Amino acid sequence: MSDTLTYVYAVAREVDPAAVAGLEGLGGRPVRTVEHRGVTAVVSDADRAEFQERALEERLEDLEWLAATARAHHHVVDTLGRDHLVAPLGLATVYFDDERVRAVLDESAETFSAVLDRLAGRAEWGLKVYARKGSPAAAEAEAEKPKSGADYLRRRRKALREGDTTLEDARRAADEVDAAVSALAAAVKSHRLQDAQLSGQTDPMVLNQAYLLPVERVDELRAVVASYQDHPKVRVELTGPWVPYSFAAAATSSSGGSAP
Repeated sequence: MSDTLTYVYAVAREVDPAAVAGLEGLGGRPVRTVEHRGVTAVVSDADRAEFQERALEERLEDLEWLAATARAHHHVVDTLGRDHLVAPLGLATVYFDDERVRAVLDESAETFSAVLDRLAGRAEWGLKVYARKGSPAAAEAEAEKPKSGADYLRRRRKALREGDTTLEDARRAADEVDAAVSALAAAVKSHRLQDAQLSGQTDPMVLNQAYLLPVERVDELRAVVASYQDHPKVRVELTGPWVPYSFAAAATSSSGGSAP
């Protein structure tokens, strides 16, 4: 039995093997291609001991190993995705060998082709919307020392009411942005709102979306975002274009990678 498995990063179309020459994946191992029925799997060897079922369960609890694996996975996908149409597979998708990968490409050729057709000419964009905090004048007034206990309670009730109103206004504005961008997109995926520790922002996040956008509509997207640049209630942050992880990984999950 071989000491290695075949790790699959993505499926793609029309990838010349020379395009991955010099590209390194997990553990610095060289990346190669496995082609069958017009679909290419982008792969490398992986240490069997790391990806056997029981070992993998433990590895997934090792944050350092998980981060290193994710970096290598995304490096391969993002590098190839600059010039090729790719559909990323989920992290830690492994098979016994290249022949098993070819069998999967044969079994799922129509599914993979449909996914790649859906992603062709499109890219992923991320949109985060944050509620702006109150005005400096209000903050200064709040910072003044209360004259009495009743004054403190009055200010506290007012701050809570204004805070609720500010968030509600921000959510309404975020819904407007989302509706405008969704009208341009081929697909939309909602992501969990991040708290301040994860987002690195002091303003609360009220929207975290990904959009699969046709390349010809990018100028319209930028125009929508620019129209909210000076909005009093929200701050809009646009990122991208990205390889469409949000719209490809789930769609290709039927590939069914498994460790022995």
